[in-house]
Amino acid sequence: MAHDTVAHHAADPPALQPPRRGLRVRAQAALHSQPLLGPLIVLVLASTLFTLWVGPRFSDPLNLSLILQQVQIIGMVGIAQTLIVLTAGIDLSVGAITVLASVVMGKLAVDHGMPVLLALLLGVVIGAACGGVNGLLVTRLRIPPFIATLGTLSVFSALTLAYSRSETISAQDVPTLLSWPGHSVRILGTEVTYSSLLMIGCFAVVAYVLRCTAWGAHLHAVGDSPEGARLSGIRTGRVLLSVYVAAGTICGVAAWFLIGRIGSVSPQAGENLNLSSITAVVIGGTSLFGGRGHVLGTLLGSLIVGVFSSGLALAGVNDLWQVFTIGVLVIAAVAADQWIRKVAS
Repeated sequence: MAHDTVAHHAADPPALQPPRRGLRVRAQAALHSQPLLGPLIVLVLASTLFTLWVGPRFSDPLNLSLILQQVQIIGMVGIAQTLIVLTAGIDLSVGAITVLASVVMGKLAVDHGMPVLLALLLGVVIGAACGGVNGLLVTRLRIPPFIATLGTLSVFSALTLAYSRSETISAQDVPTLLSWPGHSVRILGTEVTYSSLLMIGCFAVVAYVLRCTAWGAHLHAVGDSPEGARLSGIRTGRVLLSVYVAAGTICGVAAWFLIGRIGSVSPQAGENLNLSSITAVVIGGTSLFGGRGHVLGTLLGSLIVGVFSSGLALAGVNDLWQVFTIGVLVIAAVAADQWIRKVAS
């Protein structure tokens, strides 16, 4: 009898073990749970590649400072774009808002004799107001963000040209306070502009707000599932409106940095800011479908664009192929996002 019992247990099938996940699935899971990991790996690999290819010229502190200066406006406008993309929207007018705000600052201070600080603040207010217009079109009139901001892109650009009369305010006429972000301070043996440092500070502040405040949690919830957020008691319309106002405000601050960067006030400045900001956001790992991503990824995305542009230029590569490379990076980033999202589906 004991023999039969032993034989019976011996015939039982072994307990089922959970299947071991393959390397591909584990990589997908890691990249999904850590949105900064992908762009960080790309940035490190790109920096290493160009250091080996170009040599000490690329890793020279002066060149690294120049890269930071080149991406500071893209980074600032990218913060605004990130907030919108996290809600599953897109803003095609961020560049136009930035230029309009810069023109308002310059015209009020130079042509109308307004105190410079007040002109600066009113420029930021104009940025917030433009963001509010976008927000109202999306939340009240229910116009898709792409269409709404495509329309306001033309409206804000036309207002800029009309108000400025297509005239540029030269560098010698720009008040010191407006050009101050372009001034430099010496750090670690090289010159770093104040706007570069302020840009990094803005990224840190927005990252904290998104991670540690109820507003940030609501923003992510709306981007992940608007209906689910509404059913949980979140006023999705108010959240979306506040996001667009915040984005416009950040564009207003970016306008100040833009004046410092170019040293003058020009209605033709920042022509590619809209696409450049989207590029930085996408390469930085923020999903265009909303709800997933990190604003610091946009900083990494901006730096990736700067590293490739600088490295290829130092290597003597034609500008045409630099543009080609950035396009490939965007396509690869979107394809990677689709691949990573399979973990959540």
